[in-house]
Amino acid sequence: MLVYAGDKQQFLHDVRTNAIDRKIEDLVATKLHKRVGSSEKQSWINSLTHMQNILLDPEIPQDSGVAIEFAIPNTSKRVDFIISGLDENNRHNAVIIELKQWSEVSPLEAVDQLLLAEEEAEIKHVKTFLGGGKHKAVHPSYQAWSYRAFITDYNSSVEDVPIALQSCAYLHNYYSKAQNDPLFMPYFSGLLEQSPLFCRSDAEQLCSFIKKYIRKGDAKQTLYYIENGTIRPSKSLQDSLASMLRGNREFVLIDEQKIVYEQILSLSRKSFSDGKKRVFLVKGGPGTGKTVVAINLLVQLSNEGQVCSYVTKNSAPRNVFERRLKEGSFKTKNISSLFRSSSGFIDSDSNDFGTLIVDEAHRLNKRTQLGPKITGEDQIKEIMNAAACSVFFLDEDQRVTAQDYGDREQILYWAKQYGAQVQEGELVSQFRCNGSDGYLSWLDGVLGIQKETANPTLEGIKYDFKVLDDPIELRRLIEEKNCIDNKARLVAGYCWEWVSKNGSNTENDIILGDFAMRWNLSSDPTFAISKSSIDQVGCIHTTQGLEFSYVGVIIGNDLRFEKGRVITDFSKRAKSDKSLHGLIGKVRKGDIQATKDVDIIIRNTYRTLMSRGMKGCYVYCTDKALALFLRTRIDGYAFEESGVLAAEEPR
Repeated sequence: MLVYAGDKQQFLHDVRTNAIDRKIEDLVATKLHKRVGSSEKQSWINSLTHMQNILLDPEIPQDSGVAIEFAIPNTSKRVDFIISGLDENNRHNAVIIELKQWSEVSPLEAVDQLLLAEEEAEIKHVKTFLGGGKHKAVHPSYQAWSYRAFITDYNSSVEDVPIALQSCAYLHNYYSKAQNDPLFMPYFSGLLEQSPLFCRSDAEQLCSFIKKYIRKGDAKQTLYYIENGTIRPSKSLQDSLASMLRGNREFVLIDEQKIVYEQILSLSRKSFSDGKKRVFLVKGGPGTGKTVVAINLLVQLSNEGQVCSYVTKNSAPRNVFERRLKEGSFKTKNISSLFRSSSGFIDSDSNDFGTLIVDEAHRLNKRTQLGPKITGEDQIKEIMNAAACSVFFLDEDQRVTAQDYGDREQILYWAKQYGAQVQEGELVSQFRCNGSDGYLSWLDGVLGIQKETANPTLEGIKYDFKVLDDPIELRRLIEEKNCIDNKARLVAGYCWEWVSKNGSNTENDIILGDFAMRWNLSSDPTFAISKSSIDQVGCIHTTQGLEFSYVGVIIGNDLRFEKGRVITDFSKRAKSDKSLHGLIGKVRKGDIQATKDVDIIIRNTYRTLMSRGMKGCYVYCTDKALALFLRTRIDGYAFEESGVLAAEEPR
């Protein structure tokens, strides 16, 4: 939706008469039903005055179209500035300009380290002053390019008219540095070729960039086409997605995965045809292929013209699967719009999307926390409202924080409120842990999640499980396995503070005698596949929903073996751990349900970590008694000799 739309002449008049900020404010209230703060209004005054100076160039046609605050459909994003017109061959063109008031910028910490280990690392962030302090921010050129890519991929007019879109960023308060400028580092060169960045002293260059594409006025016709374009995946995006998935073995559907996939396709197509709300709920344990089905649905439904997205609360799976799909010849294809956070639908209109595919639905929150602000009403409700068809992949045994809210009961409740038709399916066959349901059954038994188990030991189960006495040996074995396929990782329970998060390049987080390592880099969003990740330790938040060939798990003192049973101890978790937030106070007051919730969250955390490995899991326990207990449960002889029975029922 175009908030402000005029031509160059009208824009110059509105700025000259000091009316531009009031006009935009009124239009935002009328069209978007939003209020704006004083800082945003001041940014309009500052930035648009600089754009006035640019557009005073007499070679930029008077009847060129000017749009300000273009609200990109199905997102909360707004494009700062668009100028439109015709090129020398009378083809429609539009230039997207991202405006920033930044005056100071610095690079992210650890970027050099990441680049050394990851030759193809995708760096797109810097640090600048926002809200009184330095914060991570997207590179302005990437921001402009991502807007251009989304409009290209989803606005039918761009393909049908056609319209050629260009993008750039203008930092009108920023003086570029002669050497080692954070915005012009070599790893940004490819981005800057596609979406140039202009600084305070580059006004003439920006004018030249605009005039290269806008040679004649269009009387706002191009803006009209953009405003009235149908929202649908472009043929180019569909072809790219099909090619990305084709031949990618990790996304091949087998057995019951194919059956559930076809059932969901059928339900989704009905909703796309008649607009009626439908819900499909898929239950499945670790390694049953929930994500494989989800990604195939995303690609197929997009290819059929639906606007759909893969949704998770946790960013780790989104980042990894986006990266995997972009590997090879489509590395530069922007598919970020296909991967969304569960917090992104608060302001969505009904049926904005054809289908939303929610993976790890058990991790959904009731309300959304954005920084210190809690907003929204209910993420399940917001997702169902936003989509004609909502698909939820669920494993209630992977609840790992107090805020995890998604369960079958809540999903069915909101489906009933919307009058949605509900269909359910289940994925049972185990494709992780060497295809062994027996290992998961054994794991539930030793962790005390299930009292009864058909597999009290690992005897006869083809899965490589080891208990090690030395964390250094654990690291050596995982590094050895990682040399094979870059798919072995070290992970740990959250029992150590993240001291290196504040930018220290020397401090380690997890120290156990001579063993010392850091938690995974905050600048690396793809821990599961980045080459540098072998030198870091992952946690539940960077690994849930993902899998490795081998996983090495460091079990902290929050899980111990005492008096003949496995116990949990929340007091041994790191103080910065938020997974038990809201429960600890209740436990200390004797709340029985809160005590049970804390207990199962800790057990589920280790169940999740210990079920990430497809071929094997190696563990080191800080509690020696727990290590001994696990050893007695590996083979039948040791189990019989020890006289240790199954772990008691959780507290």
